[in-house]
Amino acid sequence: MVGWVVAIVIIVIAIIVAILFLNRFYKKATREVALVRTGAGGQKVILDGGCFALPILHKVSEVNMKTTRLEIARSSEKSMITSDRLRVDATAEFYVRVQPTESGVATAAQALGGKSFRAAELAETLDGKLVDAMLSVAAGYTMDTLQDQRGKYAAEITSALTENLAQNGLDLESVSITRLDQTPFDALDDNNAFNAVGMRRLAEIIATNQKERAAITADAEVSVRQSQLDATKKRLVIEREEEEAQITQQREIEERRAESQAAIAESQAESEERRERARIKREEEVRGIEIERDRAVRRLELDATLATDTARHDKEIQLAAKRIEEAKAQVKAQAAKAEETVAAEAVQTARDQAIAEREKTVAVIRAKEQAEVDDTRVKSETGTMLAMAQAHARSTSVRAEATKDELLAEAEGKAAIVGTENAQSNEVISMKLDLARLEALPDIVGKMMKPAEKIDSIRINHITGFGNNGSGGGSSGSGDGAVVNQVVDGILSMALQLPAVKKLGEEVGINIGDGLKGLSDVTADAPSASDSSGSAEAAASEAEGDT
Repeated sequence: MVGWVVAIVIIVIAIIVAILFLNRFYKKATREVALVRTGAGGQKVILDGGCFALPILHKVSEVNMKTTRLEIARSSEKSMITSDRLRVDATAEFYVRVQPTESGVATAAQALGGKSFRAAELAETLDGKLVDAMLSVAAGYTMDTLQDQRGKYAAEITSALTENLAQNGLDLESVSITRLDQTPFDALDDNNAFNAVGMRRLAEIIATNQKERAAITADAEVSVRQSQLDATKKRLVIEREEEEAQITQQREIEERRAESQAAIAESQAESEERRERARIKREEEVRGIEIERDRAVRRLELDATLATDTARHDKEIQLAAKRIEEAKAQVKAQAAKAEETVAAEAVQTARDQAIAEREKTVAVIRAKEQAEVDDTRVKSETGTMLAMAQAHARSTSVRAEATKDELLAEAEGKAAIVGTENAQSNEVISMKLDLARLEALPDIVGKMMKPAEKIDSIRINHITGFGNNGSGGGSSGSGDGAVVNQVVDGILSMALQLPAVKKLGEEVGINIGDGLKGLSDVTADAPSASDSSGSAEAAASEAEGDT
């Protein structure tokens, strides 16, 4: 018994859970609302029935299937312009709904989303399309035809919008023109070109209506006098009929007279024509005789001209033959002149050859004379040079002996000086070495600065100090050396570090170039005679060698 109770409870709980699950996750479509489910399983459109929409996996969009009324009003400066450039205020109601197909619902859900339930937002979205259709179709109508053919105008708007709204998944059920009237005259801007044309036409229409009203008033006044005019007209008609009868009688008389005169004129014209034909025939015969006579005369003139031209051509042929003979004679004369010129050139050539032979002979004679003179001068210069060489050899031998004696004396003097210097103490020798270093210091510093002048720029990335321990020089790092050595080593180290120090000074805004220049000037002012420095260096080297 307890088992049955537990089973029943479990079944009831399962049913409740199933009901809650279906109520929570099962979405149903109605006749007024369609569903579009996206997510897992792809897109699914539900027009009738339902579907499961699980959280995270699915997204359900609702699409309004009811008909929506969209009202578009165009008035004042936004009014429609007709083909006759008149502005018309119009209000139209468009009844649209989503196409009841899966593709239509899917398209509407994608293009419109939730706007299908909000008529204001839907009208705002479709406003451009609806207004464009109203304006485009109205541009083909005049204001009068637009009023007279409102049904046709609405049908054309429907036709223009059907395909366009289908792109949004909508069907256009109908279009209703609820208001159609001329835009008030005071709402038009006369500075607008369209308004200017429309205002002119409105003025024309108003003026025409005023004229017609004035014409009706005038007709009323005229009708009063019309009865009086009718009696006068009847009397005048009777008088006119009498005059017409008289005129008809006179016209018939004149017609008969004209017919008789025409018959007479016709017979006269026929006789005149026969007479004219006879005259023309006679003139043609006379003209033929004259043409034959002119032909005979012309033939005689041509024969005479031909004979004259033949005689002239014969004379020209004879003259041409004589000219040919004259040309041949001239050619012979030119040939004779050419032979004469050749002979003259040959004589000139022989004359030039004789002159050249004579100049050659003279040149040979002169060359021989010059060679003899040169031989004599060479022999004389050779004797002179031999004598000078002998004299130079003797003087060189004497000079060499004198130089030898001088060098021996100088060597003995240097040996004595070296002996004397070797006898000096170590302190004196160190002092002289230090003095030699100080004297040579300006030239050394100047030569060490030459490579630094070619440096364009230096970038200081890291620097820790300028002590001798970090300079990498030859000193041992101890302070036990002589004071002069320490000074010299410090100056040489500063000379090596000068580009970096100058760049560092430029980076921090301190110019140290003047201080270094002053140090160079002081060093350069020290006595640096070349003879003393040379002797000091020689003495120092000899002392080091002896030691």
